[in-house]
Amino acid sequence: MTLIKSISGIRGTIGGTVGDNLTPVDAVKFASAYGTWLKQYSGKEKLTVVVGRDARISGPMIHNLVVNTLIGLGIDVIDLGLSTTPTVEVAVPIENADGGIILTASHNPKQWNALKLLNEKGEFLDGDQGLKILEIAEAEAFHFSEVDHLGEIMINDAYMDIHIDEVLNLALVDVDAVKAAKFKVVVDGVNSSGGIIIPRLLELMGVEVIELYCEPNGHFPHNPEPLKEHLTDISELVVKEGAHLGIVVDPDVDRLAFICEDGEMFGEEYTLVACADYVLSKTPGNTVSNMSSSRALRDVTNKHKGSYEASAVGEVNVVKLMKTNNAVIGGEGNGGIIYPELHYGRDSLVGVALFLTHLANKKMSVSALRASYPEYYMSKNKIELTPQIDVDAILVAMTEKYKNEDITTIDGVKIDFEENWVHLRKSNTEPIIRIYTEASTQEKADGLAFRIIDEIKAIAGI
Repeated sequence: MTLIKSISGIRGTIGGTVGDNLTPVDAVKFASAYGTWLKQYSGKEKLTVVVGRDARISGPMIHNLVVNTLIGLGIDVIDLGLSTTPTVEVAVPIENADGGIILTASHNPKQWNALKLLNEKGEFLDGDQGLKILEIAEAEAFHFSEVDHLGEIMINDAYMDIHIDEVLNLALVDVDAVKAAKFKVVVDGVNSSGGIIIPRLLELMGVEVIELYCEPNGHFPHNPEPLKEHLTDISELVVKEGAHLGIVVDPDVDRLAFICEDGEMFGEEYTLVACADYVLSKTPGNTVSNMSSSRALRDVTNKHKGSYEASAVGEVNVVKLMKTNNAVIGGEGNGGIIYPELHYGRDSLVGVALFLTHLANKKMSVSALRASYPEYYMSKNKIELTPQIDVDAILVAMTEKYKNEDITTIDGVKIDFEENWVHLRKSNTEPIIRIYTEASTQEKADGLAFRIIDEIKAIAGI
């Protein structure tokens, strides 16, 4: 399946057949559904939507299709052009817009693109809203405007700078301390919009920047997901240049990873842990991450006398629980930092600014900072099952088997043992069970995963 329709938007590969891939027809259809839903949801006569895109090769094409579809619906568009996911999220409330669309497939390879949909707060839609849009798209229940009532385009290419200013004006971002530290940093922008906005932010913080893959041409030089196996080039360059650290973002700049001065990964899971450690030291409070994220955030939160809670996987679920628990910071273990002082969305700029301030205050190397946190290791696996196997029945059986442990079932099954945990989730698109485990060593995490896999196979009779 190369066209995936879900409550969080639509994504797929460019080209191919209508309904099977993300073709121009599908882009127009889904933009029409969003605009139609927005009219119903807002109840307003005249609407404004902010639109921005990452640097994907297909970006200009999809961008033009989406913008002109909204205009055809009589909706005004504030066109940010080349942008980032958090920049669009910041722009929506500043502009008093009614919604936003970000054209990006996030960490997916270059042949993919997607429409990410926002509400009037610049936050992702909830499940019910996403479902309604899918229904409108399926029924093609669109009504376009007559010629005298078409929307208008307002181009605003200042929002990357506005976003940077908003970050630098945060009370916990200490630009003077970062300048005094005289950091030297290598930036891998994966040839997307992060290659513009991250170096610009760093330079304003007095950081010496060495750019790697910062040309926003959409030709990703490596798999754009910021994982260790994809980041050998920046790891080598950090060591070669004698840099204090490396900074890596994905194409739409909502995921953030750091490289230590010795070329080793700081660990995507620990991006949020380090930023939370700093924020909690200045503003004690609660934290939230999703159920598949590291226990290290819980440990750091407890150290600062706060309360930690875990949400279902998905940014919208994290944000909802953050609001309920009045969390001062939260996010996901994939390097996504959500800092409500600016906005409720994963934001690499906020993460960079908070992390560098923390590092400057600590006056220690990045590897030493990493060593100061609890040591956990994760193992991420999956079992492919035949379509005939009842995945839900397997999860029920595992819940019963471990009923005397600390179990959470809001998103699959998470079993919290005293020394480790396992999270079992079924895929929404294929007969797969994902198995995430975490323990104090990689060997223990892998061992727990293999044991659980064997138990699932025994239940399934495979």
